[in-house]
Amino acid sequence: MSGWSKTKKSCEVWTIDSGHTQLTQSMGRLVFMTEGLGFYEVTNEIRDWSKSLQLKDGLLTLFIRHTSASITIQENADPTVQQDLQKALANVAPEDGGWLHSYEGPDDMPAHIKTMLTGVSLQIPVVDGELDLGTWQGIYLIEHRKAPHRRSMTLHYLGS
Repeated sequence: MSGWSKTKKSCEVWTIDSGHTQLTQSMGRLVFMTEGLGFYEVTNEIRDWSKSLQLKDGLLTLFIRHTSASITIQENADPTVQQDLQKALANVAPEDGGWLHSYEGPDDMPAHIKTMLTGVSLQIPVVDGELDLGTWQGIYLIEHRKAPHRRSMTLHYLGS
């Protein structure tokens, strides 16, 4: 990195001059079939995608294209963590919560609430070609509906 420069506008904007480093951009899409309500670890599929591109250093953005499913990074060592998280989400947004929206059934509105709480995008640093996840971290697609669904995730990488 050859240096920092500062530009004054209505807010402070910092840019970095990376010298001769060329940035690349890649996009892809992964499709997952869920079996209904639950946490599905997708770390290996995302890792395989990034390895196929021979990524070096940059930022990987994941975006799930649904309003009743979400993605998160959570512990992947003990499966009871996901069970407890599922229970907590059910307590926060129960099916019998008196919701007005039930177009696709009683789990429809609770699924939307759970998605809002857990999120539809993640950013993961890539360092030396590896997802920079912690020792016990895994990437999970969370299916908030009882029925099986086809879920689509867009991946975007920017880096070297």
